[in-house]
Amino acid sequence: MQIHFLGTTGYHPNNERHTMCVMIPELGIVFDAGSGFFRARDLLATEELNILLSHAHLDHLIGLSFLFDVLYRKDTRANLFAMADKIDGIENHFFHPTLFPVRPPFTTHVIEQVSQKSPAKPGVGGQFTVRPNVTVRWFPVEHPGGAVGFRLQLPNGKSVAYVTDTTAALDASYVTEIEDVDLLIHECYFDDGVEEHARLTGHSCLTPVLQVARQCRARQTVLVHLNPLNEWAPPTEKIHRLAGELNVVVPTDEMVVDI
Repeated sequence: MQIHFLGTTGYHPNNERHTMCVMIPELGIVFDAGSGFFRARDLLATEELNILLSHAHLDHLIGLSFLFDVLYRKDTRANLFAMADKIDGIENHFFHPTLFPVRPPFTTHVIEQVSQKSPAKPGVGGQFTVRPNVTVRWFPVEHPGGAVGFRLQLPNGKSVAYVTDTTAALDASYVTEIEDVDLLIHECYFDDGVEEHARLTGHSCLTPVLQVARQCRARQTVLVHLNPLNEWAPPTEKIHRLAGELNVVVPTDEMVVDI
């Protein structure tokens, strides 16, 4: 099974990277719809496209406005799974007629209301199924305005966790949610040395991300939501030196990881 990294930066795109979008074409699943979402059109292979939205900051949802083109002449229906307040913001503000005159074709699903076993309590998390054989576990992460991470149990028995826009820390509540994950996709916006700024903005520095990956025993870690100002991003050589025994990848846009 292949994971396609359609966008790997945060805040704004640059000449090398678009903002966050990660796709599993075989399952019709997309994590976030940043500016890299336009690339999903060429990978559509399912009747449904299920978009799992971590939060509603513009760099993660701008791609929803591309849906007319992404779905053009495709027999694919789009679903958006997100927290209730994020859906309200998208419907009432992002797609307000003064900003976007015709709402693109997608169906919204409030994730608190589709948990299968019992209603999820705010701040606790829950799970739902997007396909008969794919379970999605969602859990809260610390970020201004609120955000969630996701963990998928795939049909091949492997697991994928997607954690972006949060401050990595060993005592963060989400760490227990990603234990023993096969593939950890985790944000790493800053190099070390700006920890206070990272905390204030709800982002992560390099060393804490690697500590989390080591603590949760991730079999492979992909660092995403990299700073679009390249000179601020952690140098690749430093990442691999600090990673040690960890299997850590710094992706380029359109990179594919097999799992």
